[in-house]
Amino acid sequence: MTPRRFLSAPASFALAAVLALVLASAFVPTPTLRAAEGLATAPTLKPPATPEIIPGADGFIQRWLILEPIPTVGLTDNAVQAMVKKEHFPNQLTVLPKDGEKVTVAGADLAWHAVDTTEYNLNLFHFARALGKPTSNVLLWGVTVVNSPEEVKDVRLAIGSNAASVWWVNGTEVIGIYGDRQTVIDDGVSKRLTLRKGPNIVRCAVVNGGGAMDFCARFLDSRDAPLKGLSVRLTDAGGN
Repeated sequence: MTPRRFLSAPASFALAAVLALVLASAFVPTPTLRAAEGLATAPTLKPPATPEIIPGADGFIQRWLILEPIPTVGLTDNAVQAMVKKEHFPNQLTVLPKDGEKVTVAGADLAWHAVDTTEYNLNLFHFARALGKPTSNVLLWGVTVVNSPEEVKDVRLAIGSNAASVWWVNGTEVIGIYGDRQTVIDDGVSKRLTLRKGPNIVRCAVVNGGGAMDFCARFLDSRDAPLKGLSVRLTDAGGN
């Protein structure tokens, strides 16, 4: 009869510890999953569930890529313009990032997050707080892609923000509003511009001093009514 062999007590404890670590690691969420779980606590935000969305009758853009907050200070015209012109990360005025991509700002790794808002505005306070990030004295970058079925002239980008913000369409700065202000629909309206047929990249930088923080944006037609027929996605025409 073959004698049974038993592990010594120290060996059995060591094996149990190894097994526990293996099992635990199987359930440790990845950084992307942890971020998604954090954003799930934001009451008006959710991950995109479809390749594109169509703005409602009011025309508000409800899908954005948002970068985690960058520490900063100042809400005056000069202070905000200096902030957005400073290169915090490479290609900040041209990059079209992907969900989960990271940039390094002042030694800190910050991630982009794809979010849909269930409201007309995107609540950046909820966004930052859900991720455990600061909400005061911060700068947040946002970018999205608005697709137009045809070239449309004489449209205007209409925005509101809490607090200050600067906006670009297809790489051109089109409007900025400054100071400690509340978000008001169409608080700032650009000069007349032309939307290209196909993808149009809309970019914003929102600066907050403290308290609530959000923004809203939509395009108005030549009669200053919400522009119809647009769709919103987070990639360009090449699927980048």
